[in-house]
Amino acid sequence: MWNPISGQIPTAMSLLDRFKFRRWSSGADEALVGLLEALSEPAALCELDGLVVLSNAAWRENLGDNRGRVRAGEGMFQAFREAARAGRGECLLRLAGSDRPVVIAAASPGRFLVRVENRGARTSKTTTISDPVLPPVLAGPAPFGAALIEGADAFTGAVVESNPAFWAVAGRPAWPDATLADLITPASRDDVSVRLADGGGGPFDVGLSAALNRSAQLYLAPTSGRIAAYLLDVTVWKDLQLQLAQRHKMEAIGQLAGGVAHDFNNLLSATGMRVDELLLLHPLGDPAYESLTEVREGVNRAAALVFQLLTFSRKATVRRETVDLPETLINFEILLRRLLRENMRLETDFGRDTPLVRVDRAQLEMAVMNLVVNARDALKGARRDGSGLIRLRTSGVGPDEAQALGHPGTAGGEMALIEVSDDGPGIPPEVLDSIFEPFFTTKAVGEGTGLGLATVYGIVKQSEGAIVAVSPPGGGAAFRIFLPAHSPRLTLVTPPAPEPQRAPRDLSGSGCILFVEDEERVRDIAARLLRGRGYEVIEAGDGEEALELAKAHAGRIDLMISDVSMPGMDGPELLKAARPYLGAAPVMFISGYAESEFSNLLEGETGISFLPKPLHLQSLAEQVKARLRPA
Repeated sequence: MWNPISGQIPTAMSLLDRFKFRRWSSGADEALVGLLEALSEPAALCELDGLVVLSNAAWRENLGDNRGRVRAGEGMFQAFREAARAGRGECLLRLAGSDRPVVIAAASPGRFLVRVENRGARTSKTTTISDPVLPPVLAGPAPFGAALIEGADAFTGAVVESNPAFWAVAGRPAWPDATLADLITPASRDDVSVRLADGGGGPFDVGLSAALNRSAQLYLAPTSGRIAAYLLDVTVWKDLQLQLAQRHKMEAIGQLAGGVAHDFNNLLSATGMRVDELLLLHPLGDPAYESLTEVREGVNRAAALVFQLLTFSRKATVRRETVDLPETLINFEILLRRLLRENMRLETDFGRDTPLVRVDRAQLEMAVMNLVVNARDALKGARRDGSGLIRLRTSGVGPDEAQALGHPGTAGGEMALIEVSDDGPGIPPEVLDSIFEPFFTTKAVGEGTGLGLATVYGIVKQSEGAIVAVSPPGGGAAFRIFLPAHSPRLTLVTPPAPEPQRAPRDLSGSGCILFVEDEERVRDIAARLLRGRGYEVIEAGDGEEALELAKAHAGRIDLMISDVSMPGMDGPELLKAARPYLGAAPVMFISGYAESEFSNLLEGETGISFLPKPLHLQSLAEQVKARLRPA
């Protein structure tokens, strides 16, 4: 921006300038005067120090009858020096509220013709930025788009200068008289206009009319009677932002599902053990037996639903083992075929190059079954006769092949691939990004919970793998599970030495048990059932109470059974605090969460076992007897 310096010259210098003007103009060449007056743009004859010695009517109309130095600032006198050296210099001059380009040419020794170019004098309105109004960083190599827009309206003013990146981001070549309104969508233009009216300057998220698949941000800033526009391609950043938001949403839903499942497991434990107790009193042949078994069946189905919630939230109990995928799925194939309709075919291709994996076998079978059932339902709804083909295959893939098959992250090392595909109508593009979300389903009301694919997602993630859904137009749908290959180490196994026999313990049910559970109904029923089997049971409703009871009965407690998640002191904290009073007594943790959720808190502890919720009378009694049997 130009800062006028007129009015800052000492009076003596001003008088000297006026004297020099009168002396020169009195003998000026009439031809030169005629040339200046013939020019339509403002023009003047100046000396090297910027003194105006002669001007035309257009100059006087716009700049006044200036008899001193030309109103200039930084860059003007540098242009005079360049004209003195090379015969020509260029700069800007503030005129009618905007900066206008000025050409300075040597006219005679010590004097220069200063000419303000007309607005339309440029041959191109899309030249590369070299104007000092914008910083030098906005020159051609800048990685973001930058442009100058003529006038005060960002959308109707022509793009007078720009760098190549501006048009690369916009997705179209430069052309004369282009406006910003030509480059962004009407909806974006309306939104930007509203925000500009409120005093905003950006960033504005805009859609590009020539590149609808890109995301862009626009910044606008007034500068010297024009508007500087900066256009950035933020497609990659927006995609990462959406992925991060999706991940946070899935984690939040997972935490909610895990919390609901934990509370639901306590209710199921109380209900299930009460039913088990009644079944002992009403065995087969009793009129109430059938009703009680139906209640037990409902409890089991509810427990399966809770397991799905925990699997999605990755808090289900995992029992990992080394699994040969072809062998496992060959044995499981018979059950899969029973799930299909008669006119549906299941083709399998189990590659010999499929590496071993370390997963929970039961969870893996559940994941494959859910994918096959999902394919079956898609085929059933697509064809009137319900026919179709489902393919199940396994193979080994390297990092490059995994990436080519759509692995969503950075694939490292050899991986095992499980693919379930069908020849149905495929997955609509608008729902492809939502299919793994819990409770999302395209089925009719009452035909699905929306947890099938969410459960598969949780199982795969808990197995440290990745899953991707692929649905090319007209090519059906394919779900691909990538699991890291497992290479078991060959070690020499030495049979353990027999432990010394201890004094025999009464296996019929003797011993003192400290039972810690914050859910009163679960605690009352479990304690009553254990007492009925001959055990002495000391009940505690939280960790703090259990610690006091452990101190009071130090040396007498043979087994501590404790919930993991409790208000205040949780199970692992209780164990560390109570261990001096428990001695070598074994400890059994009960929880609806996965054992891995708290196992890292038990470093250095021995004699620890785990019993998942919901509790069953038989499994609880068996585990207690196993822990209290002679070592």
